[in-house]
Amino acid sequence: MSIRVLLVEDSQIALVILKRILNSSSQIEVVGEAGNGLEGLSLIPQVQPDVICTDLHMPKMNGLKFITEVMALYPRPILVISVSVQKDDTHQIFQLLDAGAVDIFPKPIAGLTINNEMLKQELINKVKILSGVKVFTKKRKSLSSSISLEAENISAFSSSLYPKIKVVVIGASTGGPQALEELFTQLPSNFPVPIICVQHIYLGFLQGLIDWLARICQLPIYIAQPGDRPKPGRIYFPPEKQHLELDAQGRFVYSDALPVLGHRPSITVTFESVAKFYGKATAGVLLTGMGRDGAEGMQAIAQAGGFTVAQDEATSVVFGMPKEAINLGVVKQVLPIQAIAPMLLALFQHKLSKD
Repeated sequence: MSIRVLLVEDSQIALVILKRILNSSSQIEVVGEAGNGLEGLSLIPQVQPDVICTDLHMPKMNGLKFITEVMALYPRPILVISVSVQKDDTHQIFQLLDAGAVDIFPKPIAGLTINNEMLKQELINKVKILSGVKVFTKKRKSLSSSISLEAENISAFSSSLYPKIKVVVIGASTGGPQALEELFTQLPSNFPVPIICVQHIYLGFLQGLIDWLARICQLPIYIAQPGDRPKPGRIYFPPEKQHLELDAQGRFVYSDALPVLGHRPSITVTFESVAKFYGKATAGVLLTGMGRDGAEGMQAIAQAGGFTVAQDEATSVVFGMPKEAINLGVVKQVLPIQAIAPMLLALFQHKLSKD
């Protein structure tokens, strides 16, 4: 059965090219076209798309408003295809992701072309991935009582078996920015250990992600600098195009070694390096994402005696990376995204109560 796609785009030329690109795949069928968000919204009940591709700047109803309405009324996986989602306007990107868009596809500034085979294949692959994504009616997030109870139930387990965690490492890919927002906004400013986070993201978009997260969470966020030691109460990201590791003294080092599973920075490279230095004092968290980067990294943490948590299928945008780690048998806890911060806080309840 074909993946049904609705295109929302005010440029007729772009509409024609996108339709040709997507229809060139035998697995995809463009079932509707709209020139603005208002038209797109009215078409959804008629054409019942599996995936929606939308532009950002459109008359009558722009992409941001359209995404907000779709996620409230007819939740669907949404891919934003726009010349506006470029690295010089990253704030808009994270607004779109926050509103409920699953992913972004920067439209080439020179314009779309049917002849760009790499771009064509990337777009088709993104739509295929999104067709398998679960989305939910977008509401403001709040901790449910069941999640609070779950966190209470695991606190004794975590703090007794893992009393000396000294670092938290986090890996994420597709759906990661929203998951990191949920996790980081629950952590207090006195969080007692460093957090090292690897997020797969388009080249040029890292600083935008950091700026966006910094506005909404209490912990300071940095790009890790070579020679620095991770400090408690700080969040560190690797730089773009570099693996992030720790040396024998526990200081950050960059590596331009080959990509691992297509990724540099790689989650597994960072996880393995941190596990090597911190051993059983490592807590590893693997969040939503496509592929298997991070699975072997979680295995390294588990083998070192550290603590491992994976995001569950119900709250993952793409249950690829967490599933791969779970299948290796190296995950101690599988939790909804809303329960992961309470789980981490439970690890440090004694330290936090002293502060």
